[in-house]
Amino acid sequence: MFDNEPARTPAESNAAGARAEATGGPRTIAALFESEESALLHYAIGIVRRRIVAEELVQEAFLRLQKVWGQVDNPRGWLYRSIRNLALNHLRDTRHETQLGDDSAVQEEALPRELLGRYEAIGTVRMLLSEMPEDDRNLIRLKYDDGLKYQEISERTGLSVGNVGFRLHHALKGLLDGLQRAGIEGSQG
Repeated sequence: MFDNEPARTPAESNAAGARAEATGGPRTIAALFESEESALLHYAIGIVRRRIVAEELVQEAFLRLQKVWGQVDNPRGWLYRSIRNLALNHLRDTRHETQLGDDSAVQEEALPRELLGRYEAIGTVRMLLSEMPEDDRNLIRLKYDDGLKYQEISERTGLSVGNVGFRLHHALKGLLDGLQRAGIEGSQG
């Protein structure tokens, strides 16, 4: 799909490649599509609750990224933000539509406001995580996905236990600040 990327000057290609290498990301949009398409699709489904719409949103986001590929420093984060915006625009523009014979439309309307808010919060967390440095994402994954204690994280990463705690604290504070900027508050208000 992205084999025919737009022609760039050698300087643009080198700059895009250097940014991708510096961030540990893919050097081509095709490689990015291959590595991120599934996660982005799940992210979009979490917001719009309809797979076919989510597939269209992901495709649209990649098409838009292709036009600005040489100018984007963090393509993965750019895609998450773009998909979120496209999905919210879609929901706003189609909130009163229902399609005959589409059970997901009925389920979508039946979802309580709190559940939709939770989906948006989850999507925002995923977007914020995608914009974090890889080392911070790894610490969060080790702590919350793998359920490791600080000592175990220290042994895996080579960081001191104190540094693990310090970095996790600041990474989580950054997530909280990002959620608050997005207007998402916790259950405590």
